[in-house]
Amino acid sequence: MEKLEARIRNHDREIEKMCNFHYQGFVDSITELLKVRGEAQKLKNQVTDTNRKLQNEGKELIIAMEELKQCRLQQRNISATVDKLTLCLPVLEMYSKLREQMKSKRHYPALKTLEHLEHTYLPRVSHYRFCKVMLDNIPKLREEIKEVSMSDLKDFLESIRKHSDKIGETAMKQDCRYNQWKIIAKIVFSLLLSPNEKAQQQRNLDNIVSQHPRISSGKKSKKEACASSDLEVKNTSPMSEQDSGILDVEDEDEDEEVPGAQDLVDFSPVYRCLHIYSVLGARETFENYYRKQRRKQARLVLQPPSNMHETLDGYRKYFNQIVGFFVVEDHILHTTQGLVNRAYIDELWEMALSKTIAALRTHSSYCSDPSLVLDLKNLIVLFADTLQGYGFPVNQLFDMLLEIRDQYSETLLKKWSGVFRNILDLDNYSPIPVTNEEIYKKIVGQFPFQDAELEKQPFPKKFPFSEFVPKVYNQIKEFIYACLKFSEDLHLSSTEVDDMIRKSTNLLLTRTLSNSLQNVIKRKNVGLTELVQIIINTTHLEKSCKFLEEFITNITNVLPETVHTTKLYGTTTFKDARHAAEEEIYTNLNQKIDQFVQLADYDWMAMEAGSKASDYLVDLIGFLRSTFAVFTHLPGKVAQTACMSACKHLSTSLMQLLLEAEVRQLSLGALQQFNLDVEECEQFARSGPVPGFQGDTLQLAFIDLRQLLDLFIQWDWSTYLADYGQPTCKYLRVNPTTALVLLEKISRVMRDTSRKNNVFAQFRKNERDKQKLIDTVAKQLRGLINSHHS
Repeated sequence: MEKLEARIRNHDREIEKMCNFHYQGFVDSITELLKVRGEAQKLKNQVTDTNRKLQNEGKELIIAMEELKQCRLQQRNISATVDKLTLCLPVLEMYSKLREQMKSKRHYPALKTLEHLEHTYLPRVSHYRFCKVMLDNIPKLREEIKEVSMSDLKDFLESIRKHSDKIGETAMKQDCRYNQWKIIAKIVFSLLLSPNEKAQQQRNLDNIVSQHPRISSGKKSKKEACASSDLEVKNTSPMSEQDSGILDVEDEDEDEEVPGAQDLVDFSPVYRCLHIYSVLGARETFENYYRKQRRKQARLVLQPPSNMHETLDGYRKYFNQIVGFFVVEDHILHTTQGLVNRAYIDELWEMALSKTIAALRTHSSYCSDPSLVLDLKNLIVLFADTLQGYGFPVNQLFDMLLEIRDQYSETLLKKWSGVFRNILDLDNYSPIPVTNEEIYKKIVGQFPFQDAELEKQPFPKKFPFSEFVPKVYNQIKEFIYACLKFSEDLHLSSTEVDDMIRKSTNLLLTRTLSNSLQNVIKRKNVGLTELVQIIINTTHLEKSCKFLEEFITNITNVLPETVHTTKLYGTTTFKDARHAAEEEIYTNLNQKIDQFVQLADYDWMAMEAGSKASDYLVDLIGFLRSTFAVFTHLPGKVAQTACMSACKHLSTSLMQLLLEAEVRQLSLGALQQFNLDVEECEQFARSGPVPGFQGDTLQLAFIDLRQLLDLFIQWDWSTYLADYGQPTCKYLRVNPTTALVLLEKISRVMRDTSRKNNVFAQFRKNERDKQKLIDTVAKQLRGLINSHHS
């Protein structure tokens, strides 16, 4: 407390010092303030007087200022009203424009106007009541635009469904023009190039032609490049009633340019509807609806009519509809962003490809006309090439064409079976006569035949073969051409084409032609002359096989030395036919011989022989001579074989006649007559009816009969029995069983004769001695037979 008191006293002293320091200034300030108060009073009086004067003088000014204030307020109100009207008038104008666009069915511009109205103009004047009415109407207007645009889209979808075939026809016509250019190019190349260069240039030509731009491709790219600008132009014009469908296009002449497939279709309804739904935020709904409807239409398009296989027009309309469908989808893919995508297109194409191939397999199997099958193949190739030009994979279609190729080959074989049958049925089986050089050259031009001796002969002269030889040869070439036609445009290599043609030709030769020849050969009414001519004809056809090989090589440019090249089996076919004809000749000859032998009327009990051979045998020999005279033109040893076969069969038939069980008795006189007939046969064999036999070869056919008859006529049993079994035996060909049968027949005759002549004892004694000898010989023959079997 003492310290505090001390501190207070210190501060008080400091305050007192400060007050003392400033006191004089304070006094001076008070003195000045007193002076100022006097002056201020004077000034107050002056201000009061001045204010009174101003108040009096400013009353008029105040009145004028009030009037000015009122004018300024009115001006400000007018300006505000003008500003508000300036904001409202564009809204009203836009709304009026919107109604006008809706009325004229310009829905996409109307939607754009609606967007501007809602987002740009109405927010500026949103507090007005009429604006609220407009805002309430905007959803209704949007829904109305959606419904109308969807209706246009439905009309468009219905229209392109009805006109898909027209669109596809136009697209395929463009591709057909392209293929025609390709064919012309191939022809020009084939004319300009040497044979050695053709094969190489043929392989390169496809690559050259593939680089040539297609008409459709150029139009397509142009269409795509201008799609957006075209869309803008279309969107600014009113939509007419034809906007949702196919534009009218008159049929152009062939000389005029074919319109592009997209030129036939107005796609503006799709574009408008797509943009409308995109703006409205319902693009996904639109895409789903469009794809769903197009899938339904695809299923309808891919459903073939039940009678499609009856005519080519049925297939053409079916293909046109499919092509038209995918041309539209391809155009939509390239001119819209995301309405359809590649995955969706590929999915549709996979479905279309499977259904199309199944339908073609089913309907083509009903087709039996090769011309229709060939036209169908060309149509399928055009169909595949057209779609391939739009980027669709078509390998499965070409694989299916290889299946149809087998069916085409079968239909060709059936057709050519009838052709060969007609040729063989109408042939006269006589050598072709020629009376002048023109006819001779014509036939030589049809069939590769060269004969220097025949060329030297004067007219008239004859070809060795009949008319069916050049006809069959040319028909084989026509068949090869028909096979080649089918292989065109299948994207096959020359080797594959060559292999296909050769295999089909082999089927034609080994199955069709072979069966036709076999049927002719096996006919009941076929004569020996016809069979001989068939052998000659098949010989010449066999020689022509090498020319058929060359013909195929020339049209396919595949050398026969190429690895895996199939060889023609024509040589085998004609050899088999010739062998069958030869066998038929042998059979017919034997049948004729049997017919003559059936006319034999021997008196087996005759006591004496006649003076000449039997009439039936003389006739038979005459028939054989005339027949073998025709055989001189037969190739190889056919004539010798036929003659030997006939003589052997005649010998066998005579032996069977002699040993027939029904002939119980046989007199020596009848045996002598039979010997005369055999001698006639031997004389025929010695006369050489067919050249080429050496020595007595042909007579050996009758050796069994000759030794048997000599044994009985000469009654040389001692020699036979003594030498039996030795290689040098005189009667080596006489079988003991045959000799015993014949001996028993003679024995029965002698017994009957002995009973009838029992009056003459001496005669009876000779007969008994002979009968005893016969019994002894018979016993020894039985012994030989038993020893042989044991």
